Amino acid sequence: MTKLIRITERDNVAVALHAAAKGETLKAGDAVVTAREDIPQGHKIALVPIAAGEAVVKYGFPIGHATEPVEAGSWVHTHNMRTNLSGEEEYAYEPSVPEIEAAEAETFQGYRREDGRAAVRNEIWIIPTVGCVNDVAKKLVSDNQDLVSGSIDGLYTFPHPYGCSQTGDDHAQTRKLLAALARHPNAGAVLVLSLGCENLQHDQFVEELGEYDAERVKFLTCQDVEDEFAAGRTLLEQCASYAGRYRREAVPVSELVIGLKCGGSDGLSGVTANPTVGAFSDMVIARGGSTVLTEVPEMFGAEGMLLSRCVNEQVFGKAAAMLNSFKDYFISHNETVYENPSPGNKKGGITTLEDKSCGCVQKGGTAPVADVIGYGEQVTAHGLSLLYGPGNDLVSATALTAAGAHIVLFTTGRGTPFGAPAPTVKIASNSGLAARKPGWIDFDAGPVADGEPIAEAAKRLYALVLDIAGGRPSKTELLGYREIAIFKNGVTL
Repeated sequence: MTKLIRITERDNVAVALHAAAKGETLKAGDAVVTAREDIPQGHKIALVPIAAGEAVVKYGFPIGHATEPVEAGSWVHTHNMRTNLSGEEEYAYEPSVPEIEAAEAETFQGYRREDGRAAVRNEIWIIPTVGCVNDVAKKLVSDNQDLVSGSIDGLYTFPHPYGCSQTGDDHAQTRKLLAALARHPNAGAVLVLSLGCENLQHDQFVEELGEYDAERVKFLTCQDVEDEFAAGRTLLEQCASYAGRYRREAVPVSELVIGLKCGGSDGLSGVTANPTVGAFSDMVIARGGSTVLTEVPEMFGAEGMLLSRCVNEQVFGKAAAMLNSFKDYFISHNETVYENPSPGNKKGGITTLEDKSCGCVQKGGTAPVADVIGYGEQVTAHGLSLLYGPGNDLVSATALTAAGAHIVLFTTGRGTPFGAPAPTVKIASNSGLAARKPGWIDFDAGPVADGEPIAEAAKRLYALVLDIAGGRPSKTELLGYREIAIFKNGVTL
């Protein structure tokens, strides 16, 4: 059984694909070492002596530095290495834009909206504009499940605590995010539910929403009616009548938008699951489709893997500004830029933010960076787009959905049950997790650790995604797990 992987020839550490015992002789390519201590699965082992202050190199990039001399065969983790990160940086555009060879686009069984957009689900969504009506929205969902019939795939709502007592950017972000969800193509029809006295007034929402189809989007202000449940039922019947017209038909993969996300990562995430998703992303882009990578703080330290791939200097400028803007966000709140990874990440073998970031950006594959978009903005470019958003699972997956992602691919090494409004596909970095949590995990990337080529794993994932795009429910959909979280920065009144 292969126990170590040296990701690039430049690396001075390897990753334990399986737990290794003290005294065991291990091989990683041409390098042979004897483990000086037990090495847990997903953790790093030094292949050569590393001096104090010397860079620890993984993925071909420095992921921190040794804080003390490290002998070959030693475990490399938080006890003997630290991050190199600090604050903002000046980036220079040194383009090395790869080419992705075009491939013929297969089709999936999706929906075609009146405005020409593709969708993978035909659902009715209730969007609360303010947290005060969350329970009204939930009762409307539970009381009206009989409307889910024919081609209607479901009736859902997405509670949140905002929409009032917010000012400035927070108020604008809430408005923008909720309007973006209301525009999402997976929603065949939408009921926008308001209270009436909140900051986010009806006319503000309509202005943010822009031009809309009055048959598709309905509005209910609870304070304006005697019985919000009776009024809501009437409007939901109209939504069902409209959405029920749609039928699945062949749609080319070139119209798919796929969100790329990781959470509860471990030391194998950047070796198995994330590279598999990256190869999948390249496959989709080769067929004219689009993928979206977010979690900006988890790009810190891995900028070199992304910035040179920007298609032109304008996109590079947007990417560099996005990175430094997020660093400034940290600094302005008196937080260190490198306050990551989480305790679970560390237990799984991720030591520094650079370590986490270099593994995280593997999900973006090798394609050129076609565009950079802001929070709440929609994907417009074919290819790989970078999206402004944090690493937090709920906030970033919500932002991916709002950007127009039909499906969110979510890699994990530790496991998580969370689901976004878009179908959320959980991809395990290790087979142990897939076996232990079959109710959470849709796809096992663990075989890559035992020698399955990443290209073959990506083909398996591609086939699964087309099935899910065609109507097969993801595990989170089967469980009914769908949530949103809105990015907040300022004062609550």
